[in-house]
Amino acid sequence: MIKVAVCGAYGKMGQEVCLAVENAGDMELAAKIDIQGDAYRTIEEAKKSVDFDVLVDFTQPKSIYENALYCLNNGIKVVIGTTGLKDDEIANLKSLSEKNMTGCLIAPNFSTGAVLMMMFSQMASKYFDNAEIIELHHNQKKDAPSGTAIKTALMMSQAKESFKKGNCPETETVKGSRGGTSYSDIQIHSVRMPGFMASQEVIFGSAGQTFKIRHDSTDRKCYMDGVLLAVRHVIKENDFVYGLENLLK
Repeated sequence: MIKVAVCGAYGKMGQEVCLAVENAGDMELAAKIDIQGDAYRTIEEAKKSVDFDVLVDFTQPKSIYENALYCLNNGIKVVIGTTGLKDDEIANLKSLSEKNMTGCLIAPNFSTGAVLMMMFSQMASKYFDNAEIIELHHNQKKDAPSGTAIKTALMMSQAKESFKKGNCPETETVKGSRGGTSYSDIQIHSVRMPGFMASQEVIFGSAGQTFKIRHDSTDRKCYMDGVLLAVRHVIKENDFVYGLENLLK
């Protein structure tokens, strides 16, 4: 049995992860970690009391990096679903994971459909010179743009240096109206509004046509197969992975 600890266990995603682990035939929910309820308050406190093989983290952007550092420095394999990590932080975690030979999987999105959306966008990037991303989330999401949008732009940038071919010089009369500029000049627009859970649309354009790839999440259960896949992977392979697409190829 794979013994799993869940950090952020009483959050909306954390509760779903706990339920998924409990229902998985090859896993055991060894510890709940959270600042509320009857959970352990810290990873360190949990590790002193119970034994677990891997930690799944769905907490807050402000705490995820320190949580990951603690895990990798103490031989705890970790699956990270919290978004907000910076490029240099991801690079540092990769180095630490490899140095300490402790598995670490970071995924901006665990939904199979969302991962396919990112992969298809990367494929389409070869055939279009212009593209922008619109991501829409509930108004309790703290980081913007979403990790999924950033990862999508990164994957698209591997196909092309710039996605602003033929654009005229721009002047914003309202600051921020063109969104944020990401990899390869891809503009990312973030919407935060009640009524949404998680959606993303990638829009490609060329002379006489547009092409859109969109994914909508309507229930957090859509992420659970990906989370369980990630847990099984870090246990078996004990390597560093950034992006669930690497497990679907």
